[in-house]
Amino acid sequence: MKAVEQEIRFEAPVQTVGTQIIVRLPAEASAALPSRGQVSVTGTIAGQPFETVVEPDGEKGHWLRITAELARAVGVQAGDPVSFTLRPTPDWPEPEVPADLAEALAAASPKVAEKWRDITPMARWEWVRWVHATANPATRATRIEKTISKLEGEHRRPCCFNLAACTDPELSKSGKLVAPR
Repeated sequence: MKAVEQEIRFEAPVQTVGTQIIVRLPAEASAALPSRGQVSVTGTIAGQPFETVVEPDGEKGHWLRITAELARAVGVQAGDPVSFTLRPTPDWPEPEVPADLAEALAAASPKVAEKWRDITPMARWEWVRWVHATANPATRATRIEKTISKLEGEHRRPCCFNLAACTDPELSKSGKLVAPR
């Protein structure tokens, strides 16, 4: 991984894809990140501080999600160019665990609960991302079952998962971030 000595600064337009507000990082900004996969960052958007995990776009680049609250706070909407600063950080925020996965974890054995607490936030992000990476409810249910089973066993991370692909079903097609409509 490349060490980032200073902030990554760029300007990019805000886009709406599906129901989500995103920003695609310019190639130079993405290349300055230490990984082609997810990267935990702190930064600013139009001077407003935030922390997030920058996501891969499946084409050796990255994008980031802007929450509706953050968009309102800085007064941006689709098409607006916005200034950003990013700084990769080794400290990962806790992922938002979807309700179905949270219920399965709560119902699982104490061993699973202990392992879930013991793994890193980055590993928890990978599990959440793997579960979320399908639009098919049956596949999602199977992935939740496998998550519990793997955590019950020796696994600390999901196996055989392309960490450089865009995996949000609303935003991707064939592992690549789709264009805004």
